[in-house]
Amino acid sequence: MAFGSLLALVDDIAAVLDDVALMTKIAAKKTAGVLGDDLAVNAERVLGVRPDRELPVVWAVAKGSFVNKLILVPAALLISAFIPALITPLLVCGGLYLCFEGAEKLVHGVGAHSEEQAAEVMQQLANPDCDLAQLERDKIRGAVRTDFILSAEIIVLTLGVVEGQQYLTQLIVLAGISTLMTVGVYGLVAGIVKIDDLGLLLSQKPGSGVWHGGLRRIGAALLWFAPRLMKGLSVVGTVAMFLVGGGILLHAMPSVAQAIAQFSTQLGPLEGAVPTLCGGALGLCAGFLLVKVFDGITALRG
Repeated sequence: MAFGSLLALVDDIAAVLDDVALMTKIAAKKTAGVLGDDLAVNAERVLGVRPDRELPVVWAVAKGSFVNKLILVPAALLISAFIPALITPLLVCGGLYLCFEGAEKLVHGVGAHSEEQAAEVMQQLANPDCDLAQLERDKIRGAVRTDFILSAEIIVLTLGVVEGQQYLTQLIVLAGISTLMTVGVYGLVAGIVKIDDLGLLLSQKPGSGVWHGGLRRIGAALLWFAPRLMKGLSVVGTVAMFLVGGGILLHAMPSVAQAIAQFSTQLGPLEGAVPTLCGGALGLCAGFLLVKVFDGITALRG
């Protein structure tokens, strides 16, 4: 009897773990769209920090991100347990925010904003009265606030995936995605902000011969690659915002999503791409509409 109960328990645990693995895989795909923007935003936040303080700043922001998720995950579980009808509206709000943020970058200029931000930081650093410690604390607080919004998007997207699952499955998937995203994002950010330092170190490598010459060429390549990586992440993140945000909006309109799915079945190899592209187009339209509305409100308020 005891052995049979143990086997039943093991079978239940295996079933839960199987559900967790499946849900985590789906949630990771859903939230991956936020990853590019998250990386670009957090890497930009380190702009102006002394090279020896870059990693401590990234670590401080990562700790703040864990605190954010310790707040957001229980809140998401409470919503799922007591107000499940709120999940879809929250998903739609998250999708609209992603579309708005992506359209705002296109309308107001990603590159111009980054250059203005860089010029402002350099001006602050040139001021002899600048308190570098206070500047660093301000950067950390700003990055943690931004992370709270991005983490909320990730949690809401994951909550939509695990909606209707067992409470334990929801808890494990939410905690797993939160940990995976935090470690992944800030681990990559730490690597990104140190690419130029590594490139500078290798490019100044003394010595002669093929080996040292090769290291210097690698260093020069890394110095060339670092700023382009930042720009590439920003572009990928912007495109992902429209695809993910529009996909969420499309999911909230089952009849439209079903019609698109039926139409895409007639297109053969393009069947899988059509719903994604339609979601991206919907996200693009929704984002530009929201930007125009908010610009109009801002103009009216002076």
